[in-house]
Amino acid sequence: MSRRKRKPLPTAPVRITIDNLNHEGRGVGRVDGKTVFVTGALPGEEVEFTYSAIHRNFDEGVVLNIITASPERIAPRCPHFNVCGGCAMQHLAPETQIAYKQKVLLDDFKHIGKVQPKEVLPPLLGPYWGYRRKARLGVKYVPRKEKVLVGFRERSSPFLAELIRCEVLHPSVGERIEALGAMIASLSVYDKIVQIEVAVDDTQTALALRNMAELSDEDRAQVKAFAIEHGVHIYLQPGGPDSLIPLWPEHIQLRYVLGNYDVSFGFKPGDFTQVNTDINRQMIDRAIELLDLQPEDRVLDLFCGLGNFTLPLARRCAEVVGVEGEAKLVERARANAAENALTNVQLHAADLAGDLEHSPWWKQGFDKVLIDPPRSGAQETLAHIAKMKVGRIVYVSCNPSTLARDAGILVNEYGYRLVQAGVMDMFPHTAHVESIALFVRGK
Repeated sequence: MSRRKRKPLPTAPVRITIDNLNHEGRGVGRVDGKTVFVTGALPGEEVEFTYSAIHRNFDEGVVLNIITASPERIAPRCPHFNVCGGCAMQHLAPETQIAYKQKVLLDDFKHIGKVQPKEVLPPLLGPYWGYRRKARLGVKYVPRKEKVLVGFRERSSPFLAELIRCEVLHPSVGERIEALGAMIASLSVYDKIVQIEVAVDDTQTALALRNMAELSDEDRAQVKAFAIEHGVHIYLQPGGPDSLIPLWPEHIQLRYVLGNYDVSFGFKPGDFTQVNTDINRQMIDRAIELLDLQPEDRVLDLFCGLGNFTLPLARRCAEVVGVEGEAKLVERARANAAENALTNVQLHAADLAGDLEHSPWWKQGFDKVLIDPPRSGAQETLAHIAKMKVGRIVYVSCNPSTLARDAGILVNEYGYRLVQAGVMDMFPHTAHVESIALFVRGK
């Protein structure tokens, strides 16, 4: 039985008035009552667009002409903005971007969680450009272009965008995108390097090349020469995340410091660390302020990673127990605690979606909890936390919809109050919303 052929997309420009932005930063309007998400359009604008996809319940399009522009529209700084999918909102004034993100958070609280914070915290702001210290860049040899492309995917396709530079990556990488591609193109295995993991600490830049074939001695010399010329460190990664091999120099130790707490953190390129150093420091300060730590407090830090919150917390209270699902990050956190001579820290590996109440560390009792879950949220963990009857919960979120869902559970099922919440501009010029919320037990 043959598949039904898709109808060809309409090619004629269509006029639309944009009412809102969706969670991806695309303009939302209606044509003949049907919702259309229009890339490149802003609220209040009248634009002409062409269709890029037709669906049963909604359609998608791309701006062709702007008839009436929003006063919030600005010229994108990056020449690749209209093609590259790395950013979604460079055409919107930065202060309006953060207002939009705050609206997304509050709307999700209202519609998903059926709750609202008593107080909206002022947003945490940092640099708008060159802030991104962690990234995974695609690498692809394109025969028809006769060059190796390095960067992010195109906005409307699975292909890599052809970039000269990137304005949001740390300059040590963003200004060398084209040079990276040229270096890889010079190798005998130019078509076997498929990805670059970027990791920038306080003073160093490391690039991990995912190599699907062994580099020759001449290749290694080429890569080493690039590293020396541009002042970067290079790893090779022939297999999984644990296969990292330093190429230049032979010994690499990435490290970032939180001076306010006299702690430092060692990490490797594949480890999860926050992409934005400035916002990370402010975020830790805010979390500790919201927890209202007392010298005698025992704090549970769930989804603790390599100890980003755990170690600063330990400087401010009696004891911290950090729990993380990824065993290698727990090992890294233990090493970091030891290097910082912190003796009031326990670190454990556990499945945080499983039964936690039989774990010895769970039975110790805690005064306060900090949770920093992945995008899926912490729904499976909330019932366990509620049984502890801790006075304060600080929830750090990278997904406002799952935060809102979990907030509804904490408030409507377990008797907590959503006292404060706000956004943090971890990813300027993208639609990504990072937020933090304080829950207090009882009335």
